[in-house]
Order: sequence, then C-alpha cells, then structure tokens
Amino acid sequence: MDYKMTIAGVERALPLCPLNDKLQIGAFVMFGDVELTVACAEALLKKAPEYDVLITAESKGIPLAYEMARQRGGERYLLARKSPKLYMRDIIKCEVQSITTAAKQVLFLDGYDAEYMKGKRVLIVDDVISTGESLNALVKLVEQAGGNIVGKMAVLAEGEAADRDDIIFLEKLPLFDAEGNVL
Repeated sequence: MDYKMTIAGVERALPLCPLNDKLQIGAFVMFGDVELTVACAEALLKKAPEYDVLITAESKGIPLAYEMARQRGGERYLLARKSPKLYMRDIIKCEVQSITTAAKQVLFLDGYDAEYMKGKRVLIVDDVISTGESLNALVKLVEQAGGNIVGKMAVLAEGEAADRDDIIFLEKLPLFDAEGNVL
C-alpha cells in the first residue's frame, strides 16, 4: 500500500510501513530523489527564519541540509553523527529514541562544530518530525554547544507533530491504521 501526496509541488507515493499490528507510517525517503530534495530545500528556505548555520541529524536529513546550504551559496552546515568518528574531538553527545529505529541511539557533535555554532543563530532541519525525539536531541546538542536556536524545520510533520506551533514544515503526513486508512 502507498500513500500519494504532493510535497513542494512534487507528487510521490510513500510506501506504508507497519510500526506494530495497529499502526503504519508513510515511508518518506529523500535519498536518491534529487528532484524532491531540491524542491523541498527551496520551499523550506522560503519559510526559514534568518540563520547563520544549519544542523541536521545523520542520516536522512543530510541531503536536505546539503541542498539548503548549496542553494544559499555553499555555506557550511553541521551534522550530528550516530557514532563518534576518529577525527572528532571534545565530543558532545545526547541520547535519542526515534520511532523509525529499533534501538536507542546517541547523537554526537564534534567539538570543532560546537565551537563554530557557539553564539550563532542555528536552524535545525530534518526530513520528518514524528515524536520529536530526534529534534529534542538536536536541541540539547545545540544548547550544550552555546548555539541560539532560531527555528526547527522539517519537510513533513507526522501525526501529532503537525499540531505543534514550534516547528515549521511543508506538509502534514498522517498516521495509518493496519488497513492503510488515515487516522
């Protein structure tokens, strides 16, 4: 089963994926979809508050953050990693439990990136905001680094996230029952 929707003027069919025996979500994956990524980045930038740097979490937000930075002239963007890398120093970390990942995860921010964002206006971007757990982890990382959050954006707000007034998004993605009906 698929859920058809238009996102930033681009029509797509999202496959429905079961979370449990009663609930399904629409799988939104930007990887490899250049047309969609470019359109979403452009649409989000039109809604974005003034910012100095943007940050996303590994991995599904990477193409979006890259394209937004590219469209603004090739500026630098920051990435919270799912595991520490050898090049990272003075790491800041925060735990997160996402609905699309089975196990608890930890997000890591390089101390160099933390120093770069200190005192700057930071825009958090992601592909989908659902429960807000990944978003909360990014907020904590930015706050620990001394950045000033000026906005939280996503392409899609899923379920109750669409009712929040603290995020900016392009479209609402509903939740689905076991038969594929919109809840």
